[in-house]
Amino acid sequence: MSIADEIQKLEDLRRDHVLTEKEFQRAKAKLLDQDGQISSLGNRMQRAMDHPDERAWGLWIHLSQFAGLVVPIMGWVVPIVIWQVMKDKSDVMDAHGIHITNWLLSQFIYLIAFGLLSLVIIGIPLFFLVVALGIVFPVMGALKAQNGEVWRYPLSIPFIAPLVIR
Repeated sequence: MSIADEIQKLEDLRRDHVLTEKEFQRAKAKLLDQDGQISSLGNRMQRAMDHPDERAWGLWIHLSQFAGLVVPIMGWVVPIVIWQVMKDKSDVMDAHGIHITNWLLSQFIYLIAFGLLSLVIIGIPLFFLVVALGIVFPVMGALKAQNGEVWRYPLSIPFIAPLVIR
């Protein structure tokens, strides 16, 4: 769907009194840059990643996966909670959260599958490989976030769709 189609939908919703004028303007502003030019998601994300708070939050959301070392299950809960709190405030945090959640879901499936395959011995090294990747990937993601990059975890299954313009 093109930007023009999106704006037309917003116009229709405003005309039908589904959206207030303020809601219409806010939604339209998300589609367009302040100067009226079409905004690309990549440009908005790059501007956001130039902000030190975005980099810090990106770092912490990746490293929060290690909370599971202190309290079991918290390594899965904390990053998802941070993502849910921050996703509406920042497209960058939404992207980090989506990639982390996809990895956590993928990691869970891999651990179950390789745990079952451990009964046939072949799953044992694969199980430990996934555990090792569960340590390496968050550190790599944190370093990338600190450098202003949004990093997709390799081997993660894309359960949650990547960013869309909202």
